Amino acid sequence: MTTLVSTDGRRLSATADALIGSEILKIAGEIRALVAGGRTVCNLTVGDFNPAEFAIPPRLAAETEAALRAGETNYPPSAGMPALREIVAAFYREWLGLDYGVDSVLVTGGARPAIYGVYRALVDPGDRVVYPVPSWNNNHYAHLSGAVGVPVVCDAAHAFLPTREALAPALRGARLLALNSPLNPAGTAFDAGQLAGICDLVLEENARRAGTGERPLYLMYDQVYWMLTFNDVEHVTPVRLRPELAEHTIFVDGISKAFAATGLRVGWAVGPRDVIGRMSDLLGHVGAWAPRAEQVASARLLAAAGEVRAYQAQITRGAQARLDALYAGMRALRDAGHPVEAIPPMGAIYLSVRYALAGRRTPGGETLRTNEDVRRYLLEAAGLAVVPFQAFGLAEDTGWFRLSVGAVSPAEIDAMLPRLRAALDALA
Repeated sequence: MTTLVSTDGRRLSATADALIGSEILKIAGEIRALVAGGRTVCNLTVGDFNPAEFAIPPRLAAETEAALRAGETNYPPSAGMPALREIVAAFYREWLGLDYGVDSVLVTGGARPAIYGVYRALVDPGDRVVYPVPSWNNNHYAHLSGAVGVPVVCDAAHAFLPTREALAPALRGARLLALNSPLNPAGTAFDAGQLAGICDLVLEENARRAGTGERPLYLMYDQVYWMLTFNDVEHVTPVRLRPELAEHTIFVDGISKAFAATGLRVGWAVGPRDVIGRMSDLLGHVGAWAPRAEQVASARLLAAAGEVRAYQAQITRGAQARLDALYAGMRALRDAGHPVEAIPPMGAIYLSVRYALAGRRTPGGETLRTNEDVRRYLLEAAGLAVVPFQAFGLAEDTGWFRLSVGAVSPAEIDAMLPRLRAALDALA
């Protein structure tokens, strides 16, 4: 059989041909092979939850089962089940002080389709999309939408969060600014002053464009981790700080992180009705709907405010205990003279840690030069699996890594720390 190819020899589209696969999934495959071979690994790579450590809320499990038994198994409405859209709007009013109607809420099959929908509804090929790095997958969404990605490099001095000053040179003429707080991968979060400065910058840019025929600048605010904050950190939102931003802000959210329900695939976008309507039409053609039974169950969970608060306290306590243990362990290594530093955990399930090991020699005589060298050494010598910030768009070998605690027990962390110390002690 003859296989037809393009005139330049490609069998795939240019978009598919140039697409970069998930760096994290590649690392996950390596770890699975090691574990299958009998190795002990403290796996801090996955942005997920082990149900044995973080079970979903009992009501969510019970209501999903009840909905399935009741026959909630056919197609849901393309914008989402009305009860869920209504309760999301009410939930935002009660918990975040954000006043949106039902027509401003779109339910999707997890938060990823919502992000994709924002890009496809607002961004034309060649448009500029500004996003900080490190950040999760904006480089890939920019590629999928044909956008020109404009990464703004952030550093540890600013907790890997962008500042008004860093963003200002990049926003002139941009179509979309993508922000995330609490931040994946850093586990840090905006405070009101930081975010207000960025909001003012967006408002100023749109005021400049008014009357010129230039399309406005939109802000996508991914807050899927907003219910997981620690140490008196208060989650802040652009629209609460600057209500006039509502017409140009789209929130992305869902149950996956706040309720350890990554596999149930219920997410949503909240924003201007015209944008949400077009996103609904676009994603309707893709079929990116959340399963009907899970939507029904999610609506019933969010309506039970007392249970939500109790579960939030439980999951936050569990995540913070693990992050605090890791942070204390990294500080102890630093105090012992090892080139290790970490940023205090503020939110999400992540800790930023720097292993400044470039130039050190392993017992086998190898010189560590790159983040990948360091990652492999920590995995092989300490059974510690981490993700370098290169997986989140930061190109340089700075020694910074993401450590994720959703899939490990406190005992696994405690057992790993002596192995890590021994591995660092063995370096010359």
